[in-house]
Amino acid sequence: MSNNLYILSGLGTDHRVFQRIDFGEWNPVFIQWITPKKQETIEEYALRVSEQIPEENPTIMGLSFGGMVAIEVSKLVNPKQLILLATAKTKLEVPWYYRFAGKGKLHKLLPTRLLTRSNTLSNWFFGTTDAFDRDLLKEILRETDQVFLKWAIDQIVKWSNETLIENTIHIHGTSDRILPKRFVNADYSIENGGHFMTVNKADEISTLLNLLIKD
Repeated sequence: MSNNLYILSGLGTDHRVFQRIDFGEWNPVFIQWITPKKQETIEEYALRVSEQIPEENPTIMGLSFGGMVAIEVSKLVNPKQLILLATAKTKLEVPWYYRFAGKGKLHKLLPTRLLTRSNTLSNWFFGTTDAFDRDLLKEILRETDQVFLKWAIDQIVKWSNETLIENTIHIHGTSDRILPKRFVNADYSIENGGHFMTVNKADEISTLLNLLIKD
């Protein structure tokens, strides 16, 4: 039986946000983001990404935007278990103001170049708590591909998913400012956890994951 845990990291982040997570006996396999094609939908993108998962009934984890992609991938690969962190399970869990912006195409006015710069506002939104967090966020944002970022934001605000995947566990921080907890129906809460909780609440999340992930 495989002990691989296929992980889709969040928008603008990569495997570095999981560096403090203790996966126990699980082998983390980080799915690589690929360049989206022009006019490609999140469903079409998920089909291409799913090629990185060679086994049947895998265990999948998704963080933030990676959670949304993980849901679309799960429709294709029938996972044994899906673990979601700091994300939305359906379009109704995406904050209404994001969806409103999507309908009016207001999100296209966002200067993506500014979104890849670390500053007081980005630190507040992500919930960084110390110098290590801030330096890591700054490094990750600086390396974020602006083409991918622009495409991903468009997919988030237009996401139409209404399907709930079986065997899903949703973990969410009570202080998440990017995807506020009041909009989601999470199974487990991380007290005072923000959108960067895999870094600064790693011990709590590690303990929870090793209790919840099925063999």
